[in-house]
Amino acid sequence: MNLAETLLNWYDENHRELPWRQDQEPYKIWVSEVMLQQTRVEAVKPYYERWMKRFPTLHDLAQASAEEVLQYWQGLGYYSRARNLHQGVREVAERYGGQIPNDREKIITLSGVGEYTAGAILSIAYNKPEPAVDGNVLRVFSRLYCLENDITKPAARKQVTELVSGVMPDDRPGDFNQAVMDLGSAICTPKNPSCTQCPLDQYCLAYKQGRQRELPIRKRSAPPRVIQVAAAIVQAESRYLLCKRPAKGLLANMWEFPSIEIENKNDGPMELEGLLCRLGQQAFVEPVPVLELTHTFSHRQWQIVFYSCKQVRRQEIADSNHVKWLSPETWSSLSFAGPHRKMAAELEAQWHG
Repeated sequence: MNLAETLLNWYDENHRELPWRQDQEPYKIWVSEVMLQQTRVEAVKPYYERWMKRFPTLHDLAQASAEEVLQYWQGLGYYSRARNLHQGVREVAERYGGQIPNDREKIITLSGVGEYTAGAILSIAYNKPEPAVDGNVLRVFSRLYCLENDITKPAARKQVTELVSGVMPDDRPGDFNQAVMDLGSAICTPKNPSCTQCPLDQYCLAYKQGRQRELPIRKRSAPPRVIQVAAAIVQAESRYLLCKRPAKGLLANMWEFPSIEIENKNDGPMELEGLLCRLGQQAFVEPVPVLELTHTFSHRQWQIVFYSCKQVRRQEIADSNHVKWLSPETWSSLSFAGPHRKMAAELEAQWHG
């Protein structure tokens, strides 16, 4: 019995029961693989099930508005994934009549579809012998073959892709890719791998050499850059002032309370009063914060402080799609940006309480 047969026998007995594994429908696999990028499996399950109730088919998603797509993605983070998925699905609807392509040259041209996603869809949905190399696969194969390359570098990914291609069986490529992922999740974990329970221990060079805990080699990433942010809770009667973020960049097109990046935390109230003036509003920003949060993105960290306002003189906003006075009763249809969602939830609870 070879490596692939050994692994597949283990997978047949130990594979995870996951909602997106109930069939091989390409659209469902595409959605699940995008959601699973940089997100734990257990965290994805409820989002996936909620998504599929609202967008059960590719055409349902293609016809949805960007605002609604972001609303159903809210909480998963890395929102560019949702935007790219939405755009890619629309491209499939327009170019291919709603049928996701079953060859690499075409599928790789779709928005948001990289080498990994293409390999996952082609192998799992279409039974094509295409590698799908994610973090689990990089780790497992780095240990199996005692690879010395830094797995954050393209050279390591290329090397692992070639190794996977060399052992992948033609008859069950999708199961093989998923088996390696499950092995990496359950047995060949980043820290303290359970080598004595691993079905591939006889093939693993790192285990034989006692190097499993030092592999894979990974360059330490730089810590996220800390950014101070001040945000204002501006209420007039039954409405709050909300702003929509720019169409490009971090948290694009998502809603937030009026906010501004600042150099000095103590300058928050003064800077916010200036911002509100530029938005055509007048208010006194109280100096004592009502909420302080830390929100970490991949390369930056917001340390955001929310302040309440008094003496608000509300001014109507003419024909603006980016600044609005909105009641909490309407917020359920909005996608709030990062930590602003937590602030909105607290205000909604007070409103309904």
